[in-house]
Amino acid sequence: NATLYPPCNTLNIVTNNNIQICDSSYSIGNSTYISTGTYSDTLINYFGCDSIVNTNLTINNSTSNSTAVTQCDSYIWPLNGNIYNTSGIYTDVSVNAVGCNHTEILNLTITNSTSITSTVVACDSYLWMVDGNTYNTSGTYTDVSVNSSGCTHTEILNLTINTPSFNSTTLTHCSSYTWLIN
Repeated sequence: NATLYPPCNTLNIVTNNNIQICDSSYSIGNSTYISTGTYSDTLINYFGCDSIVNTNLTINNSTSNSTAVTQCDSYIWPLNGNIYNTSGIYTDVSVNAVGCNHTEILNLTITNSTSITSTVVACDSYLWMVDGNTYNTSGTYTDVSVNSSGCTHTEILNLTINTPSFNSTTLTHCSSYTWLIN
């Protein structure tokens, strides 16, 4: 009981494929292709006959871009709208024009603003060495400058000015007088 197959010249099949892939190789049969091109491979079909596969192969590449940013206190990445408060390496993956991955890399350095608050009680007036001004009234005074990281440094002075009090007493006393104050 022999199985009869039609002759191979009637079973040869030609297949044309258009293949697009990203960043890798393409294998068909015993062949592996690593670059864009047109390839023809002969495979054996179900009936034991030649099957010809023509492949128009396009290998597209993923892309990436890296950006270094130094920012005070926090940073809003325009690419994704996220707010970052700490230094680090952040990534955002999207699809490029050829349908492969595009990776944006943000190398972020966050430096911090600083502040110092001083509380001072002085008589009559106070010379604040931070800004070189002499203050005669109580209040809160602020001086803003740039710290060593290039960020804002704020000095705050909470100042209380006390004024001396005077009391004048005129006494007439015979012989001697003991002043109780001293």
